[in-house]
Amino acid sequence: MSDLPIIQKTYDLIKWYVPILNRLPRDHKLLLANRIITELYNLLDVLIVARYAKQKLIYLESLNSKLDILRYQTRLLLEFNLIKTERYEYAQKLLNDIGIDLGGWIKQQKNRDVNEKIR
Repeated sequence: MSDLPIIQKTYDLIKWYVPILNRLPRDHKLLLANRIITELYNLLDVLIVARYAKQKLIYLESLNSKLDILRYQTRLLLEFNLIKTERYEYAQKLLNDIGIDLGGWIKQQKNRDVNEKIR
């Protein structure tokens, strides 16, 4: 079974982002970077669980706020001058792409639920 695009994008984001976060100065790595890394892994975990769950919406709807937290945490890295603007923009693009896929998946599940109730 091939990965869903959103799972692959999240996986690719982790592969790209974690090495950058691990190189941050110690005081920022221990707090902000570790929080971002934990959120990224949690995001991937929940996406994989949702893929196999019967009630996918329960898992998927909680992820919108998680993505928003990651966006703000990434913006803090930029504002603390811990990452370059180009890396910030790339991270935000990847997060936005995941958000678009997540929104589409949520919409698809809501439509599926409505259709099942009609039957």
